Amino acid sequence: MGTISKLWQLDTLVRASDHLNNSTNEPLHLQNFIENEFLDCAHTTEWIDSLSPRSGDLLLKVPHSPPNVVDYAVNVASRAFPEWSKTTPQERSEILSQVASILEEKKEMFAVWESIDQGKTLTRARSEVDRSIEHFRYFAKYILHDESMVRLNKGPRNSTLTYEYRPPVGVYAITTGSNMPLYLLTSKIAPCLAFGCTGVAKPSELTSMTAFLLGEVLRQANLPPGVMNIVFGNGTDTGSTLVKSPLIQGVSFTGGTETGIQIREDTMADIYKRLTLELRGSSPTIVFGDVDLDEAVSTTAYAAFENSGQLCLSGSRIYIHRSIYKVFLIKFSRHVRKDYRLGKELGPVVSRERYAKIRSQLVQAGEEDAQFEIGGIPDEVPEDGFWVSPTILSNVHPDSSAAKEVIFGPVAIVYPFDTEAEVISLCNDNVNGMGAVVLTDDLSRMRRVGERLDAGLVWADCWLGRELGAGSSDLRATGTGREGGAHSRDMFTRSRIVHVPSY
Repeated sequence: MGTISKLWQLDTLVRASDHLNNSTNEPLHLQNFIENEFLDCAHTTEWIDSLSPRSGDLLLKVPHSPPNVVDYAVNVASRAFPEWSKTTPQERSEILSQVASILEEKKEMFAVWESIDQGKTLTRARSEVDRSIEHFRYFAKYILHDESMVRLNKGPRNSTLTYEYRPPVGVYAITTGSNMPLYLLTSKIAPCLAFGCTGVAKPSELTSMTAFLLGEVLRQANLPPGVMNIVFGNGTDTGSTLVKSPLIQGVSFTGGTETGIQIREDTMADIYKRLTLELRGSSPTIVFGDVDLDEAVSTTAYAAFENSGQLCLSGSRIYIHRSIYKVFLIKFSRHVRKDYRLGKELGPVVSRERYAKIRSQLVQAGEEDAQFEIGGIPDEVPEDGFWVSPTILSNVHPDSSAAKEVIFGPVAIVYPFDTEAEVISLCNDNVNGMGAVVLTDDLSRMRRVGERLDAGLVWADCWLGRELGAGSSDLRATGTGREGGAHSRDMFTRSRIVHVPSY
């Protein structure tokens, strides 16, 4: 029985756990998905060990795809592009809807393996799978109602009818990070297919399982062979080879800043390539003095610690009005201790590397005289998984490394502030803010502050509810380019203006 057939039957937490806990079973070996087929493991000579975040033990063997495999996938996508680009919106919409339906049928399987592979709670994984399904449904509908520009121009000698024609760009490289594996991958694959492009996707080598399962969904949905291919490997070798390919017309990436910089360097000479780089960030939460304290504490904790703080929109920098600072901090610390417990509401961080990075940042914060309100510095060598206790820091100078760097873990930093102008300045001084949360009962302040913050997505008295068409922002250190709704249309299509005589 092949790996994908075996996994398709391990579709509940009990079945998956029984398989993993059986010491007689070999580690699961993933396979590259190219031209609607899973390549035989015999074609893979090197493997990457993917560890379980909860135990630190070996979980999967992931192919370390060499350049010839990447080139094969890109060539397949390039050959598939002419035919796929000619399909009608209705045809593409039907396939996207079929992908969504199959995902819906197997959503518990996807949630279980996303939780196991990434370390997130099953509740969180289910939410992300639901959102991943919605990506395909959203774009299946969007392309049926997309309206292009049409104008009648009357001139002194003749009149013309001007209209916009939007052909697809070509073959895309899609690479994603490890914090929301399926969600991020589907947020890019769905519009890529919807607007007539083909592609090669490479998920993070740390969290490849649901990408592997998605390949089978695409095959069952009768997506034409070669239209979307999935290869596995690390960023340094496999990812770099992929984005450098001369057949790649665009790159859509979400992940760490260092990798984003490397992609820009790898594609520097390819001026024709479109780049969307959504990079890791740390967002502010502002708590004004007029809030309902209990509701504000709950929202603030949710924004800071959901998914163990491994979200680009996590509200990990918390600014509290001085009039309520002391009482808020007491309630906030108590709430986090009670409602964000390791192994229950809070999972481990995704990898040993992420664990070590968070630990080094907390060590440095301690050396800079930060106060640990709750939590502490994890053990130097993790045992039984990559668990980092929820941590709240105070007495952190805004110019310190702890304040400036993106920690990307279950760590929140609290600051007092006095005036609206002051807190806006403090928030905007950090270039890593992708989103922001404004907690106040004053509707005028919600609008006023929200519009002055350097954040692409702002929530007032709530967090994370999001319309898919809103997209993400190309803002300072958090990236370049935008995706979502019309922004995705602009990313995956070219705008051509045609003029014809008007009679």
